[in-house]
Amino acid sequence: MAKINLRPWREELRAEKQQQFVVMILGAAIIAAGLAFLWKSDMESRIANQQSRNAYLETAMKDLDSQIKEIESLRRKRDELLARMQVIQDLQGKRPVIVRVFDELVRTLPDGVYYRSLVRRGDTLQLVGMSESNSRVSGLMRSFDGSEWFTSPNLSNVSSEGSSKAGYSEFNLSVKQQSPDSEGEEAE
Repeated sequence: MAKINLRPWREELRAEKQQQFVVMILGAAIIAAGLAFLWKSDMESRIANQQSRNAYLETAMKDLDSQIKEIESLRRKRDELLARMQVIQDLQGKRPVIVRVFDELVRTLPDGVYYRSLVRRGDTLQLVGMSESNSRVSGLMRSFDGSEWFTSPNLSNVSSEGSSKAGYSEFNLSVKQQSPDSEGEEAE
């Protein structure tokens, strides 16, 4: 029988299988490294994309905050202007009132009575005057009661002093001023 040595062939087969195993391990490692690189690149791009979106949202929010502040300042200015306009309209509406009050003071004044002083505090008029008789003062009070511009006449003092003119007595009277429109609004 011939002597055949199978050992070198087996060693070559083993070396070849070992080489294939190393190549497969290296291939798997390269593929795993490639997949890891792709996964990492994808995650980094997603993170970068999200960060850019966050930055855009932050700048948009800052812009909106500045616009909100501007809107609030414009609203404040508008409210201030409306308040000013209201004050001007109130002043324009009340301008003829003082003329009407003085006109009504003259209309309600009966003969034999005259005013010495007139003081206005708020909507109350303090009148100091002279009268020929007490009945003329009561006529003045009735005239104030019947007037659309005055209400609540209150006589505080009637005196005939020696320093006053002969036959005249001094009186102190307070009356509240009102607008004819305010009575109509209260009635409704």
